[in-house]
Amino acid sequence: MESAAAVDVVIIGGGIVGTVLAKALAEKVFPANSSGLSVTLIDAADPEQTSKSLVDFNPFTDTRVIALARRTVGELSHMGLNLDDVAKQHNGELPPQIKHIEVSDKGHLGLLNLQSSDYHIDAFGQVVSLSALTRLAAGAASSYQYIAPAKVTNVKQRCNFVEVQLDNGQSLTTKLLVLADGGRSGLADQVGISKTVNDYHQTAIVFNVHTQLPHENRAYERFTQNGPLAFLPFDSEIDDIKASGNGFSVVWTVDTDAAKSLIALNQRAFIKALQEAFGYRQGKVLRVSELASYPLALTKAQQVASHRTVVVGNAAQALHPIAGQGFNLGLRDLSTLVSVLQASAEKHGEQDSYEEKNDTIASANFDAGAFSITQHYANSRKNDRDNTIALTDTLVRTFSNQYFPTVIGRNVSLLALSMMPQAKKAFVKHTTGYGETSLRKRDNNAAC
Repeated sequence: MESAAAVDVVIIGGGIVGTVLAKALAEKVFPANSSGLSVTLIDAADPEQTSKSLVDFNPFTDTRVIALARRTVGELSHMGLNLDDVAKQHNGELPPQIKHIEVSDKGHLGLLNLQSSDYHIDAFGQVVSLSALTRLAAGAASSYQYIAPAKVTNVKQRCNFVEVQLDNGQSLTTKLLVLADGGRSGLADQVGISKTVNDYHQTAIVFNVHTQLPHENRAYERFTQNGPLAFLPFDSEIDDIKASGNGFSVVWTVDTDAAKSLIALNQRAFIKALQEAFGYRQGKVLRVSELASYPLALTKAQQVASHRTVVVGNAAQALHPIAGQGFNLGLRDLSTLVSVLQASAEKHGEQDSYEEKNDTIASANFDAGAFSITQHYANSRKNDRDNTIALTDTLVRTFSNQYFPTVIGRNVSLLALSMMPQAKKAFVKHTTGYGETSLRKRDNNAAC
């Protein structure tokens, strides 16, 4: 085994959250008398792999599409990732913005329409492919060490550092370990972070479509008898035909048995079932891409920090795709961690300056995994995390329930929300990422 290399931060998981975090920590946190934090990113996926898989979501080939809330777009830009640069991967085509949102309940009167211009903002967010965003982040920084493909075989927490052992024989020690592995590795158990899992007994079917009518930057969330159906504006290529303003990325959530039946249909029958569920808001569905699917559950880490270790993104919480809050919540995890480390590094620098001025012994090197830092991160994430998880879980249980009083109640709520400007404003603030969080000053500057 090679001798252990010592770094300030080791991040396990090279998906979009881990990649953005590595870039941000290496480029934005500068302790006193230092050129910056030393950061190592470890990922099990092979960045050279180019074949797309519908089962194993390699971050560099992941076919899924995500809606980035307005605040998330701003946070990415602050970290040096401008979504306009994604256009370089797509012949100058910019990620489409969401300017109009329609929420409806199939077969009932409940209807909510939101227009971004009504809230003095240009858009509620943007839609981008995960693989494009990951490649943008990975290609935008060279200030951290990247080890892949490599799997972490063992983690040991010591008093002043954490040991990380890899399957290639390499070993590292770090002041701070960040788990951004989506919770799939089982490493959280090794560091004393337990999780709860509530199975929704639903499956998300993910695919792209071309429709008869242009999307005009419109997104839909339609609640059906079997579960929510989301259409996000996104122009993809299907059967060698490129959408031209008439494409959508779709997440169709149904119970697991129904999902198996839908996936087994031929394309014509599948389009017919989709049309029946969605209606003709966009005219006819012309073509559908290959289908991908994954089971849905609410997975929540009981705590987001342990000794010299924190969890972020899906490793901290994996949410139902309803309302598109999961990735946006995960990005707020990492932006909070960056802010906490920045503030601690600045305080460390002030302390060094004071001690040097008074001819005392300079303080020890900056400790990125100090208890005060990990606890500050955990405390800062509590309210936003709890509120967003509760909102998402409530929406799932409310809008996947066909119990008659519940159906009446949710439709009354949608109708009331559509007629109450202040309630709509509060809803928009939360879904665009500017709800009640620890970053109050930034939230209060939200245009909406």
